Amino acid sequence: MRAMIPPRSLRLDDRDIAILAVLSREGRITKTDLAARVNLSPTPCWDRMRRLEQAGLIRGYRAQIDLAALGPHVQVFVTVELDQHRSESFQRFEAVIARMDAVTGCWAIGGGFDYLMSVIAPDVAAFQGVMDGLLDSGAGVRRYFSYIVTKPVKDQPALGAMLEHHRLEG
Repeated sequence: MRAMIPPRSLRLDDRDIAILAVLSREGRITKTDLAARVNLSPTPCWDRMRRLEQAGLIRGYRAQIDLAALGPHVQVFVTVELDQHRSESFQRFEAVIARMDAVTGCWAIGGGFDYLMSVIAPDVAAFQGVMDGLLDSGAGVRRYFSYIVTKPVKDQPALGAMLEHHRLEG
């Protein structure tokens, strides 16, 4: 196993940034097509991709699934406040959340709440079952607020602004 290159020490040029941008939108693009899009021959393009993967900048490739095509569902964003704010309280909550498949994203946040979660469930009753299970789990939830998604407006990787910032500073 190769040692990871620390991402901060890795210098990105415009071609590296272009590779990341294309892959963030089109993870299944062929290596040949990617090379053409970033104006490189395939071997140097593949070498750059491997370097970006080894540096941990590319963590994986995945399909973006159209949940509506699978059937009815609800997506709910949930803000969570814990009972106590000790290290073990956060660790306990995070361990419980890690085992909950319906929780598709969870972020520790600053401000009035401790966490923001994204939950996907077949319907509102199933969502409530997820939340009841969380409350009964001993995860230390004081209170939560639910926000049901009524329609997606924009859902894309947040890479564009980061790459532009990197390009300006690099």
